[in-house]
Amino acid sequence: MNTKARRKRVQLILNGKVAANDALRAAVARQRKAGHRIQVRVTWEKGDARRFVSEADKVDLLIAAGGDGTVNEVLHGLMDMPTVSRPSLGIVPLGTANDFAIACGIPRNPEKALALCMRGAEVRIDVGKANDHWFINAASSGFGAEITATTSPDLKRLLGPAAYTVMGAILAINLHHYQGRLILPNREITGNGPVAIVGNGRQTGGGIKVAPRACIDDGLLDVLVVRPISPTALLAAARELQQLPPDGEYVSYWQTPWLEVHSEEAIPVNLDGEPLRFSTVRYEAVPRAISLIVPPNCQLLSQRRRLKG
Repeated sequence: MNTKARRKRVQLILNGKVAANDALRAAVARQRKAGHRIQVRVTWEKGDARRFVSEADKVDLLIAAGGDGTVNEVLHGLMDMPTVSRPSLGIVPLGTANDFAIACGIPRNPEKALALCMRGAEVRIDVGKANDHWFINAASSGFGAEITATTSPDLKRLLGPAAYTVMGAILAINLHHYQGRLILPNREITGNGPVAIVGNGRQTGGGIKVAPRACIDDGLLDVLVVRPISPTALLAAARELQQLPPDGEYVSYWQTPWLEVHSEEAIPVNLDGEPLRFSTVRYEAVPRAISLIVPPNCQLLSQRRRLKG
């Protein structure tokens, strides 16, 4: 890891929904005045960010300016490239939840976030893979994915992160249990469950910590499974959620380099905010896949890699 103080060639990929952000515009102007060459490209539709990465010509840094979905698209573009050719990734969080950026400690203020991108330290981090798809933060399946997929953009704009809690309460009334098998390197579980989270990062759904032990540089994915809970068992389940046992009655939590999910029907899966459906999916941690600009003392780094301020 190192801090690059030299002037950089940068491409900033900006989600078109937030293109009118005056604070970001002013921050870009200041960095250009400091000598950094920053090209701004604005997305219009899905797929643009990934294409912009492929079209970037000899840049030192790619900046994803938007929400978790924008970061995920830029990530896919980076993973399309040969490992040795991938520029570093910076993030300016401008979305609703910004779960990955916030967990990393990246400022929500556009000027501070962009300054971090230009001067911060870069570290090699892991990336999650789900079949042929990539994720940097988390994959939620079943109930958790339904919440994200069915929360309307209007509701997210109106309520912010609280929108996910509202949708969760609505969907919980008619909770659907998915039957299938969960396979890990040293165990196989058969049964049903409404929530399964596979985390590279620690939080999703607007700040809900679902993988509190996860690190982005340990070569492992963190897996949280919550089984059906009766009203009378809520207290016991809450206790297990605090302890995160590997083989609890209602809650299980594992750290693993890979896992597979085989379902009797297609399950909704949400990768960093992008909704998909799989009946069979293999998750893998791809160690040290990309370089990410992080702040000092980023809490998602393992203790031995924690940066000094």
